Amino acid sequence: MKILHTSDWHVGRAIRGHSRADEHVAVLAEVAEVAAAEEVDLALVVGDLFDTAAPTPESEQIVFRALLDLADTGAAVVVVAGNHDSGRRLQAVAPLLDLGRVSTRAVFSRPDEGGVVQVTSRDGRERALVAALPFLSQRYVVRASELMGLDAQDHGQLYDQRVRDLLGALTAGFGPDTVNVVAAHLSTTGGLLGGGERAAHTLEQYQVGAVGFPPSAQYVALGHLHRRQRVHGPCPIHYCGSPLQLDFGETADEKAVLVVEAHPGRPATVTDHPLRVGRRLQNLAGTLEELRARAGTTGDAYLRITVREPLRVGLADEVRELFPGCVDVRVERPEGTPGAAPASRDRAGRDPAELFGDYLDTQGAVADDLVALFAELYEEVGR
Repeated sequence: MKILHTSDWHVGRAIRGHSRADEHVAVLAEVAEVAAAEEVDLALVVGDLFDTAAPTPESEQIVFRALLDLADTGAAVVVVAGNHDSGRRLQAVAPLLDLGRVSTRAVFSRPDEGGVVQVTSRDGRERALVAALPFLSQRYVVRASELMGLDAQDHGQLYDQRVRDLLGALTAGFGPDTVNVVAAHLSTTGGLLGGGERAAHTLEQYQVGAVGFPPSAQYVALGHLHRRQRVHGPCPIHYCGSPLQLDFGETADEKAVLVVEAHPGRPATVTDHPLRVGRRLQNLAGTLEELRARAGTTGDAYLRITVREPLRVGLADEVRELFPGCVDVRVERPEGTPGAAPASRDRAGRDPAELFGDYLDTQGAVADDLVALFAELYEEVGR
């Protein structure tokens, strides 16, 4: 049985106000092309389809079209909700998605109530059992009284143990004659962050030990961490990562989807299929002169630029003129830049423009014209 593993689409995420909708449309079409070319039997979409629990109509159109495109390749599609998704919204459209061979598991369900999805291969020779575990909050897994009465470390231990218990219940029916798969949106110990994950849901109290996955599983498909990686454990455990670089912590990541070949009783083999669509993210740093020498060399990448110059009015605008793809400018005061003495602690009776000038001096700013403009505006407001 062939399985495609994708996750963490985060459709709707912008980068410093720049929409990435066109990139998402293109890269999700590329994912569907991989599924069609590989003739996969099962496509797993393991959470965080959306970037927010209240997506725009445009984002919903992109996601639902992409799911139906995957189903149109002939694959059965199984979706689990992530921490960025709204379980209720996905539940609301689940009956419609079912008509297109897209099975949605937005909230935890018992094995006999849909928590385990059965899928038959195209040739009818093999059957897969997919234990679907959407993201679970601590409020859901750990009772409120225990949250109030225990410290953070104990919360984490309880969360870990109870998620393992739920996994044990979902995978109890795994047998030697089925392809056994876990699809879970969670943070596991040993996983490396990509940079764009929601920090509150990747902390220690939300981590689950990899030893909690059953040896009877041929493959564990994880979502939540944006970096493609294998996690060591009792069976093949993989994060496929996000299909686009979403954060400037992911600039070194090569994005891909995973195609898995699995047979009953044997560990799965995993192949990376690199994704070529989407603008890259890049960090640049240097003096204005050093940056000027690199202008025109960054293609269509989104840039975060650290400029090492004394702070002055218009510096960021100069950088953006050199690099139209720049979405973030940071000014780093060069080492050894002389600054005036710290502002006096006694501010009583001092002119506001003078105080403002003292502040700029402590920042190493060259901004006499800014002080003059401040004084002019202050006087105008006073009138």
